[in-house]
Order: sequence, then structure tokens, then C-alpha cells
Amino acid sequence: MSLNETGKTYERPWGWYKTLEMQTGYQVKLIHVIPGGRLSLQSHIHRAEHWVIAKGIATITVNESIQEYQQNQFVFIPKEAKHRLENHGSMPVELIEVQMGDYLGEDDITRYDDIYGRI
Repeated sequence: MSLNETGKTYERPWGWYKTLEMQTGYQVKLIHVIPGGRLSLQSHIHRAEHWVIAKGIATITVNESIQEYQQNQFVFIPKEAKHRLENHGSMPVELIEVQMGDYLGEDDITRYDDIYGRI
């Protein structure tokens, strides 16, 4: 992604995301997950992620841990950790994601489970 794609909204089956900032070594996204939305169970080889819940209640899996997080709570996802976010509520979940790593491309995703059939 080039810097001039910052601010563009990318639609996904679970909602959408927007890149707010991208520089060498980090990227900041706003992620919006619709009620009933569920990100794939996934991992990344090249990046770690920090998620801060800005709105709603999110059920977040990191490896074997599954916990609910709400506004102003945060979770750290190390490189190679299996993780996902689910929105079981009736309101959207919004979070700020900060990715840190030597490669931040969308193709650095290994999916283990995805209700939308993506590989």
C-alpha cells in the first residue's frame, strides 16, 4: 500500500477498515466490525498488532485465551499468535489497530478458520 492510499476504506464481509497512517515499520488502522461480524482466525509472520477498543464489546481470541474487551481496553497480539475478533453484540465494534513489523502487506495473513470462505 502506498501512502496515498491512506484514508481509503476497504470493505470486508465483517465490516470495513481504513488505514489512518502508514510509515516504515508501522501502520495504524480504524477497524469497524458489524454486529455478528467475525474476523478469520489468523496469524502474521512479519508483524505484531496492538488493538485498542474504541466502541462496543469485542470477543478476542489470542492463542488459547478468549476474552471480552470493551471501550478503552487493549490487547497485544505477538507475531505468529493465532487471533481473531468477534462481535456478538447488537452494536458495531470499532478499534484502533497498530501494526508493527518489517512487512505490513495484507498478504501476510495465514487463515486457519474463516466463516466467509476466504483462503
